[in-house]
Amino acid sequence: MWQFWLIIAGAFVILEIATMGFLVFWFALGALAALVVSLLVDSILVQAIVFLVVSTILLFATKPLVNKIMPKDSFVKTNSYSIEGKVGRVTIDIEPVEGKGQVKVGGESWSAKSADDTYIPKDTEVIVEKIEGVKVIVKPLTK
Repeated sequence: MWQFWLIIAGAFVILEIATMGFLVFWFALGALAALVVSLLVDSILVQAIVFLVVSTILLFATKPLVNKIMPKDSFVKTNSYSIEGKVGRVTIDIEPVEGKGQVKVGGESWSAKSADDTYIPKDTEVIVEKIEGVKVIVKPLTK
């Protein structure tokens, strides 16, 4: 049975690497504890209990420590959210009444809406405040 627990531990480590949430790692350690127990005891039930107990204890005992160590602002904006705060240029007038408008930010064109529901003419520089669905919410850049 030790091979089974080794495979499970490896799968949890790979999953941890893929998610980087520092949550699944404790299950990998629980699987390694079950691996050690499997060398001593043949009962699958005992091994499974060791896996669950060790994983649960490690998860709850170390979560407060991880929260202290990991900064709260460690969230890295990626994909579309990485353009928040960036400057763009209006390519099609932003008209709140008709719901039309487009801006170009970082070489990409986005449907746009003004943050305060005002008209923003073409070629105006704007700053992206946030993203709602597939539209960027912008306001004119004040110089």
